Amino acid sequence: MTVDRPYVAVVGGGEADADALAIAEDVGRELAKRGAVVLCGGLGGVMEAACRGAKAEGGTTVGILPTDSRHQANDYVDVAIATGMGEARNALVVRAADVLVAVDGEFGTLSEIALALRTGTPVVGIATWELSMGGQEVDAILRIHDPVAAVEAALALAAP
Repeated sequence: MTVDRPYVAVVGGGEADADALAIAEDVGRELAKRGAVVLCGGLGGVMEAACRGAKAEGGTTVGILPTDSRHQANDYVDVAIATGMGEARNALVVRAADVLVAVDGEFGTLSEIALALRTGTPVVGIATWELSMGGQEVDAILRIHDPVAAVEAALALAAP
């Protein structure tokens, strides 16, 4: 039953370089191997790579889309949820997740990280945003560079 499995949001840029895409695909693959449901924004880039990795291992993927059409989801999304909410859908991605894994990223990723931290959802980051306030580093993201170790940490943080 999928409701008993951890829901892990993998967030990152809709456009990303080859390194970030490879990392995201590895994260998706490792999450699926461990039985997690992969959540994302349902479009391209890091989101598609994570879903592709999860599907390669027989995992379940959910895309929460900014558009009003399920048909705009990437080819690796099992459950496409069209919100018509634009970037506001980032809040739904975060709130549906037990933990967030941020890979690389653009401003949308930064908003998801901020929403997660604001709501108490743990964040694991791989080559993602650096946070500071008043010139002082904010150590709120668990930074791990290896996709396997990042997944293990994320799942430990997702545990009830």
